[in-house]
Amino acid sequence: MTKPTFDESRIVYREVVEAGDAWMHEVPADHFFRIVDLEGNQAVDTLFYNAHDHSERYSATDTIREQGNLYLTTESVLRSNHRTPMLTIVDDTCGRHDTIGGACSAESNTVRYAIEKRHMHSCRDSFLMALGKCECHQNQPMTISDLSSNINFFMNVPVSPDGHLDFDDGISAPGRYVEMQAHMDVLVLVSNCPQLNNPCNGYNPTPVEMIIWK
Repeated sequence: MTKPTFDESRIVYREVVEAGDAWMHEVPADHFFRIVDLEGNQAVDTLFYNAHDHSERYSATDTIREQGNLYLTTESVLRSNHRTPMLTIVDDTCGRHDTIGGACSAESNTVRYAIEKRHMHSCRDSFLMALGKCECHQNQPMTISDLSSNINFFMNVPVSPDGHLDFDDGISAPGRYVEMQAHMDVLVLVSNCPQLNNPCNGYNPTPVEMIIWK
């Protein structure tokens, strides 16, 4: 695989997403999509949909099975629930991204940490708020039923031989990025994780930058 040569003159969209905010945008086929960890150690919960048929979406199960690896990095192909390639990671300066840690929610904050954590903002909240505002193609409204297993870019979730998960300190750093090339028109939904209770964000959530270029 040839690493693409990043050219700022070809940027068609860029935006900084603050910690705790949601972001939703379409990435056209053959365009590149880059997520930049501006300050380091920030988890970016991400979902992908076929922009013209939201019933086709990123599938953790199909992606993990086809690549034979729990983690994502350069050359990983992100597949849909139809087994279709949606995007390929073409450049990655972090080195490993989580596929199974899931998105934080009021329920998981309560179970993992304490009952008084239930009110804290979560990625599931961000996803649902973004879906409610979606201006969808072909009048296809998006609801809670459109949430599925997400990718946690930059998040470090080691899996032990016995299947135990740990939420450890991140392995990213300021300015590191992951870049994908879209194979179809893709709708991207991101929650820039607000989690304060585990080290996935270094207990200090920070902004990230989204860049689309061709």
